[in-house]
Amino acid sequence: MQQGFVKVVPDTPDDLWHLYNIVYKGDEVYAYTSRAIKSDSEASRPKSAERVSAFMGVTVEYVNWDKFLGKLRVHGLICHAPDIIPTGAHHTIALGLNQQFTIVKKQWPKHLLDRLTMASESEKPLLILSIDDEAFAIAETRQYGVEMKIEERIRLPGKHEPDKRVEGTKAYFRKVLNSLNQLWIQNHNPLIIIGVGFVKNDFVRYLSEEAKDLYKHVADIKNVNNGGSAGIYEALRSGVLLKAINQMRVVEETETMEEVLKRLGKNEGTITYGLTGVEEAIHMGAIEKLVIADTALRDAEEDQRLKLENLMRDVERQNAKITIVSTEHEAGSKLLSLSGIAALLRFPIYHPPQSP
Repeated sequence: MQQGFVKVVPDTPDDLWHLYNIVYKGDEVYAYTSRAIKSDSEASRPKSAERVSAFMGVTVEYVNWDKFLGKLRVHGLICHAPDIIPTGAHHTIALGLNQQFTIVKKQWPKHLLDRLTMASESEKPLLILSIDDEAFAIAETRQYGVEMKIEERIRLPGKHEPDKRVEGTKAYFRKVLNSLNQLWIQNHNPLIIIGVGFVKNDFVRYLSEEAKDLYKHVADIKNVNNGGSAGIYEALRSGVLLKAINQMRVVEETETMEEVLKRLGKNEGTITYGLTGVEEAIHMGAIEKLVIADTALRDAEEDQRLKLENLMRDVERQNAKITIVSTEHEAGSKLLSLSGIAALLRFPIYHPPQSP
């Protein structure tokens, strides 16, 4: 995609993080915003300020992301505004959740389009099973809550009848597994299991023995104080589900960095880092996966960023993968210690020793 615009509506805090890494210096951002306008008319107090709302655009100078308040603040020079607002003046557009705005770029590189796609798919549904010895419920996540798919109450034999309780528990678990399979088989959704006490743990063990494929898709297991639908709503309120969604992305980035460090430790030549080493590997067609810290792109001067994006296009043409690692967690910090760019290689590259 060459010069063009994209309209976006962030609906999760994660979307704001993605957009923080997409809006660059020199881009134009358009949105409804407000600005204080000084008035010096006869009907008003001299030079009093009146705040007006208008559709405006700014040429971006820098962007701040406030993850605690859930705001993206785009600072720049006004490039489009009603006549009462002077163009060329400094202005900050504060963007929040569910607020539409438009991003205009001279060029949209593939990695940014991929990031937009990833952000739009971050609401991939999760299956949530909440289970205890009185009830189970299965729900599927939606943008702002959950859709309850199945809920059943159960009455197991008492602890004074151990044999009947064991048989009753097996039948109960079979019923839960059959219900899960009906939903999971459609999309192989990630699964979060929550519950109270030993029943949750016993079911996880049962799942690992009776349904290995489904068990591999268990993304998280958490304790809650209630079973059934009450447990699911408790997990929503406590943030357990949001943490699980974020953790899935972090795990992928962490595994990539662990592989980088493992190869460095083995000194087998199938790893390189730093811009010079990565450029050499690209020219040799050796890249298996390019790994870049998000700040290496976001905070770079335009000429440096364009150079990195050209390298990324070369890597894509070689059908290699690219992973952009967030510096908000430990994997990103480790990558920064290696200059912010590294590459896993398809074959080893050895550098001959320098002559004395």
